[in-house]
This record gives sequence, C-alpha cells and structure tokens, in this order.
Amino acid sequence: MRLLTQAFLFFGYLFLALTVGAFVWRAGLGAGAGAAGAIGTLGLMVAMHVGISSRADAVALRKEIEQVRAAHRLLADALESTQVALADLSQVIESGAVTSNETLSGEVRMLETLIQQMSDTLEQRAAQPAPTNPYEARHREQANVLLATIHEALAENRVDLYLQPVVSLPQRRTIFYESFTRLRAADDRVMMPAEYLSAAEGEGLVPAIDNLLLFRCAQIVRRLARQDRKVGVFCNVALSSLGDETFFPQFLNFLSENRDLNQALIFELGQATFDARGAVEARNMAKLADLGFRFSIDKVQTLDLDFADLQRSDVKFMKVAADLLIEQLLDLDGASALPSLRDISAADFAGLTRRYGIELIAEKCESERQIVDILELDVAMGQGHLFGEPRAIKEAVLAETDPPADFIRSTLRSADQRRRFN
Repeated sequence: MRLLTQAFLFFGYLFLALTVGAFVWRAGLGAGAGAAGAIGTLGLMVAMHVGISSRADAVALRKEIEQVRAAHRLLADALESTQVALADLSQVIESGAVTSNETLSGEVRMLETLIQQMSDTLEQRAAQPAPTNPYEARHREQANVLLATIHEALAENRVDLYLQPVVSLPQRRTIFYESFTRLRAADDRVMMPAEYLSAAEGEGLVPAIDNLLLFRCAQIVRRLARQDRKVGVFCNVALSSLGDETFFPQFLNFLSENRDLNQALIFELGQATFDARGAVEARNMAKLADLGFRFSIDKVQTLDLDFADLQRSDVKFMKVAADLLIEQLLDLDGASALPSLRDISAADFAGLTRRYGIELIAEKCESERQIVDILELDVAMGQGHLFGEPRAIKEAVLAETDPPADFIRSTLRSADQRRRFN
C-alpha cells in the first residue's frame, strides 16, 4: 500500500508538471519553456521527497533528512527559475503580446499558488523532528516515573530520618549525630540520595526535602533534650535551599521561632558547595549566623584552605576523611603539610584550625589502624562505620517528628510554584 501511494504521488506530480508545461508551451511563449522546465524539475524533486522511506533507524533517518534538505535546496533553485520565468511572462502580458490576458493571468496565479503550497509543505516536512530514539523514550519514561515517586513520597510524608553518631576521641562517646534523608517508595523500598537527588534537583524539589529534614531534626533535638541528652545534630543543607527566594524565608522563619536550638543544630555543606556560594547564599548564611546557628563543611578535598574565610562565615566544624588526613599530614616524606603555611607541622594542624574556632572531625573512619594515626594528629572527634552506621530512627519516634499536614502541603505548593515560574 505504501509503494502504491508513493507511485501514485510520483506520477501525479509528474503529470501536473508536464500538463502545466504543455499549457505554457501551447501559449507560444518563449519564457513559458523555461517555466515548463522549471516546473518539471519541481515535480521530480517533490516526487523524490515523497519517495523517501521513513525507517525507524536513527542513523538512516538522519541521512534521509539530509536528502530532504538537499532536495529542498534544489527545489528552491527551481522555484527561483520559475519566478524569473513568471516575471518574463508578466512582461510579455503587459506588452500586449498575449490576447487572452484574463485567462493567462488566472493560470499564472494558479502556478504561483501551487508553487507556494509545495514549498510550504516541504519546509514543514523538513522542520519536523526525527522520531524519538527508543532508548531516549525509555529513559524519559523512567525519569517521569522517578519524579512521580519522589513527589508521592513527599506528599505522603515517606521521608525517613537516619542518624549516624559522631564520637569524641579517644573516649568514643556520642556527642553529635549527622542526619541523612531517605525516601521510601510506595512498596517501602528505601531510596538512597544517589538515586533520587539528581532528579529532585532538576525539578527544584531539594529545598522541599531540606525543609522536611530540618523539621524532623528540630523535633529529634527536642526529644533528646527531654532525655537530658545534650547532643547536637548536623543537618545537611543544599546550596539551592540557601539561595531559593521561595524556600529560604520559610526556612529562616522556622528557625527564628526555634532559636533556642541554635547550639544543637549545625548546618552542613560540602566544601565544593561552600566554595560555590554566591552573594545571596553568603548573605542568607549570615542571617542564620545572626540567629546563633553554626556551620560545618564536609567532603573536604584539600587541607590548604582559607581558614580566615571559614571563620568569617561562622564555620565551626570541618570534616575530613581519615585517609585524606593521614595522606596529607603523616605521609609527607618530609614535605610541608600546607604549601601556604610551610612552618606548620602535621601535629600542629588540628591546633591551627582551633585557633580559627574550627573543630576538626575525622570522617569515614573504617579501621582501628586509622584511629591510631588520627589520635597522633590530635583530632578530637571521629565519624564512620567503625563507630556506627547510619540507622533509621524508630517508627514511634519518627511519628513524633512528623510535620503538620499543612506544612507538607505548603512546602510542595511552593515547589510547584517555583517549578512553574522557572
């Protein structure tokens, strides 16, 4: 059926071109011969375009599109020739060489209309996007399913809080916790940040997650205080949350109403995130500091930091991987610990950070051998699986930390408004 259709269109366009050309020739016009040849070329080009196969293979499809574009270029040349011929024809008509002016003018208008319609059709076909690659279609479908799962988990308050202890060294007494967020799908499958965070960032949902995490952390701190356990909680916050004009005012308002928690809640950012902060984020961090809240940086990649800048930004804690501390401070082979401070020895590094009001924490502690070296560096706190893995708080405790329904609705509504605005 497809072959019959193509054949029909081919011969139809060819017949049209030959008929119009014959008509102009019979009119006895020299310019008409040029028009007939041009229109014949037009018919062949259109037939070539119609005959192109629409195979699904992406590489072949791109080649076909290029062929269409090449045919369109040839057609444009043919159209230009036809327009020249028509202009000559008009001159002949005006000079009175043709007696049947009314009839011939009608045929000229018919030709111009036909040419314009064919040109428009080819341009529309050439501008149509190629069919979506099957792999891209599956990827888009999976992304949509993931986004729906994230939004549903937030709407139904399936946001779990995990806590990992931060201990004093060498006593190993828990003095802080670091909080982590996990989302649960409808089938109770736990979703790790690596699975959902990128998609959530793309949809502007990270501030909503941060708001829910903040609310839960505040409730956990209050619950621990009722048990006379003066334990603080590190609460991760994204740079997008600090700079978001919709969410940060809510964030700041909540903390203003809970200012008594300023010594128990510590906001944590990665070093790369801290370094990437702009004027808006820095100003909002200062607003939190004015309320008495402190900051921590983790995921540190180098010890050669601007400690004065950290101090000005109210950073009070710095988490460095145990292996990085050992590599850059102990395994030096006689080199200086810090290129910018060549007189600082390995044993002096923790003392240096304390002079800037920053307490050093060795994170990702996995073995007892690491602790021996960490203690040699006078590091007073540690975190890692050696001291305890992140664990979900009990369901009964989690229920106590549930935010009000209107808090969740307001958070998601703000996320939707922000997404529509962007």
